[in-house]
Order: sequence, then structure tokens, then C-alpha cells
Amino acid sequence: MLFGAAWDDTSLSMVLDWAIGNESCAEATRRNASDDYACIDENSICYDPPGRAGYLCNCSDGYQGNPYVAGGCQYIDECADRDKNNCTWKCTNKPGEYRCICPPGYRGDGTKNGSGCTKDAATTEIGLAVGLSAMALIFIGSLWIYWLLKKLRLGRLKRKHFMQNGGLLLQQRITSARRATARIFTIEELERATNGFNKDRVIGHGGYGTVYKGILPNDQIIAIKRSKLVDESQIESFINEVAILSQINHKNVVKLLGCCLESQIPLLVYEFISNGTLFHHIHEKSNTVILWETRLRIATETAAALAYLHSRASIPIIHRDVKSANILLDESYTAKVADFGASRLVPYDRTHVTTLVQGTLGYLDPEYFYTSQLTERSDVYSFGVVLVELLTAEKPVSFCRSETERNLASHFVMLLEGKRLWEVMDGRMVAEAGEMQMLSVADLARRCLSVKGEERPTMEEAAVELHALHRLMKQHLALRSSLKEGARPLAKPLTINDNDTIGEVSAEIHLLSCTDSL
Repeated sequence: MLFGAAWDDTSLSMVLDWAIGNESCAEATRRNASDDYACIDENSICYDPPGRAGYLCNCSDGYQGNPYVAGGCQYIDECADRDKNNCTWKCTNKPGEYRCICPPGYRGDGTKNGSGCTKDAATTEIGLAVGLSAMALIFIGSLWIYWLLKKLRLGRLKRKHFMQNGGLLLQQRITSARRATARIFTIEELERATNGFNKDRVIGHGGYGTVYKGILPNDQIIAIKRSKLVDESQIESFINEVAILSQINHKNVVKLLGCCLESQIPLLVYEFISNGTLFHHIHEKSNTVILWETRLRIATETAAALAYLHSRASIPIIHRDVKSANILLDESYTAKVADFGASRLVPYDRTHVTTLVQGTLGYLDPEYFYTSQLTERSDVYSFGVVLVELLTAEKPVSFCRSETERNLASHFVMLLEGKRLWEVMDGRMVAEAGEMQMLSVADLARRCLSVKGEERPTMEEAAVELHALHRLMKQHLALRSSLKEGARPLAKPLTINDNDTIGEVSAEIHLLSCTDSL
């Protein structure tokens, strides 16, 4: 059916406006099965033209072509051409339609003529949190990797030190030795025991290193010695020495508990002795005085310990640095010989060791300066100096004395030979000990201090002699204590009263005022 025509002054225009039949789409679709329904293609739609009867057909959205024939409407990708879709950001296509999508963190319908895509504040916060979390994870991961690499590097370094310091050799020695009790500590164990080798845990310094106080997890208190130097060429000798010393089980020798070989310089672990050194009690602790009986017992125990090292250990051991600072005292004033940093094992077929200068000024064997050899008699000489310290309460070397009296050992021998011994004796001890007993100990000290080593007694002989003197002293004290009640103290407060002799008072004043050190 044709409807109207449009005319103008200059040309003839004709518009052909048509529709199918007189039925509307609703009426036509009710009888869709009939042969005269025009919208044949399955992707076609029927629509009513405005202002007129009949209906027309079009291809559905997403399709184009001829809706009046089967298969005439063909699928088109509207997302491929931005002009054919209404999306502001992303378009997803499927047959017959497309969908607009906003990016993560945005909200809206995504269309140009709709709400579009606006930033989501909550998503921004989440994104920020996720970003910060990711950065934190990366940082923590980096720290963990750094820690792991550092741990691996330290592990390799510890294994290297363990091998260099003879760890495998020591393990073999400990396994093969019947009485060896040495334990190989890890560096972590000793670091925990000393709070990272804190300077507050330092309990002593010496020529061979620093000593720390440590506490193991079982509450056992230990002393850890960190040496200053190590001679790598002597590692095997060091390991042999540790294995031998760990077998020593004498009540008057500080027990070697083990060592640590994971540090650059090996660490030695000893039992902890709580009451300081003999040197401290004689020369520095001025508020108390060790009684003569206690001094004699300390001398006897020290001699017994050195005699054991010289003749009864599995391999003879020369201490090489016997001095009052290396004699520790426990709470009952029992002597414990310590500091084997300079000690050396002596093969059975030899009687001495040749070495660089070792020992301490005032205690060193004068023969050593001529022979460069240390023997068991060198320890005897040093022990003689300790005896003189116990008798006189004077330091082995003191610049408070005149030049001729500066060396205590030579000055003591000179006074003894000149029958002027009482000028240097500790007057506080004479009344308790008696002249005869102090003279007996002084004579033993003189023999120990002989310039010629062959004229000195052995430590075994000195120990036997001191033991006899101490036994007589105990018998004398037992007789005296039977007359009065109460336990005898090991030390007494230092006092000066009107009944003291001039010599006794001057000796005490000298002890308190002269504070020079070795």
C-alpha cells in the first residue's frame, strides 16, 4: 500500500512507505505458523510502524541483513567497532548483544549515555591496603632471604673453623679415650651462656686471653676462656692437649669441661670457681686475712695438684705459668690450679720443652734465660715464689720496694741466708704458726728457689713435705680447739691494736698502701 507523495517547487521527490498487510505484529505473531507471516529469519523481530496499519520486520540487535528470508540476519561483533557500541571502557560481545564492563576499582553501567564508570572509594582503600600488604610481604621476604643467606654463610664459616681447629681430630680423640669427658660446645650455646659475650660477664683478663662467666640452660655455671692468638701449626698439639686435659680428674685442678671450635680462635670451657684467686686474697682483699693453717693447706693442695700433673697424669704436663693468680679458691678456700694456656705436654722420652718466652715476671725460672727450656723443675721454682707470697704477703715484684728488694724471691733468699728472715715475714702469721713451722716452710721455699734446677726438689717431694707439716698443724689445732668450743674460721678480719709490734704494724700498713701490680 502506498501512502502519499511529497512535492516541492523544483524537483519531484517520492517516498515509498509500506507495510505488510493490515495486521499488527501481535495479530501476525499469533498465527506465526501460517505461511504468510513475513518475519521468517529466527533472528528477526516484528515491529509496528507508527501511524499506519500493518507490520514490518527487522534483524535483532547484534544482527544485520534481510529478516524476510531464512538465514538472512547475520551476526555482527559490535565490540570490534567502537562506533557500534555504547561502552566507555570495555565491551564484551556475545550473539545478539554486548555488555559494557567497568575496570577494577570502578563502578557503574559502563555506557556512554548511562552512569559510565566512576572510581570506587572502598575499592581504592582495599587496593591501597593490598598494595601496602604486598610491600610488607616483599620486605619481610627480603629480610627472611637475607637472614637465610646469612645463616648459611655463618654455617659455612663455622664448619670451616671447626675443620681448621681440628674438630674431627678432637672427636676421634674423645671417642678413643676411655676417660675423656670433654664436650664440644657450639658457638650458639656459649653466646647464650654469656649473653653474647657481654663485657659485663668478663671475670678476668690474662696474657693468654679473656675469661667470661657463663650459665648453661641446666643452670651450671662455667668459665669460658677466649684466647688472643692461636698458632695454626700447633692445632694438632692443641687438640691432643685438650683430649688429655679433659681426662684429668683431680680435686685441686680446675676441670676442663670442653671447648668450642666453631669460632676463629678455639674457646675453652672450665668449671667455675667462685671465690677468686689466691693473689686477690693475699694482695688485694685488705679487709680479711687468710689464716696460716688455711695458707698451709692451700700450699699443700697446690703442690699435690702440680705433682699429679708432673708424674701421675697419662702424659706429664708442665704448667709453665704457676703463680698465685692462677690458683683459684672456692668458698671453702680449697685450692684449684687453673689456666693451662701456657701448659705443654711432655713426651715420655723427653724431660723438657723448648719454647718462646712464657710465664710471668717474678715467677720465671732463671735457668730458662740460659737454656730456653722449661722443665718440671721450672714449675717448682714458680711454686717456691708462691710459698714466699704465703709467708710474706708480699708481691713477687714490687716497685714500692728498693731496687735490691724489688724481686721478692732473691730478696727472700738473701734475708734467709743472712738470718734476717723476720724482716720480711708476715708478722700476723708468726703467733699462729710458730717460728719453727714457718722456718720449715721457708727452708722448703729456699730449696725450690735454687738457681740450679737440679738442686730443687720435685713437686712430689715438696707435696709430701708440706703434707707432713700441715698434718702436724692440724694436730696442734685439734689439741687447742679441744680446750675451747666453736669452729675455727678460715680467715679473720684485719685489725691493728695496741698490742701489735712495730714490725707487724708496719707490715700491715705496707700491705695496704702499696698497690703496684705485676
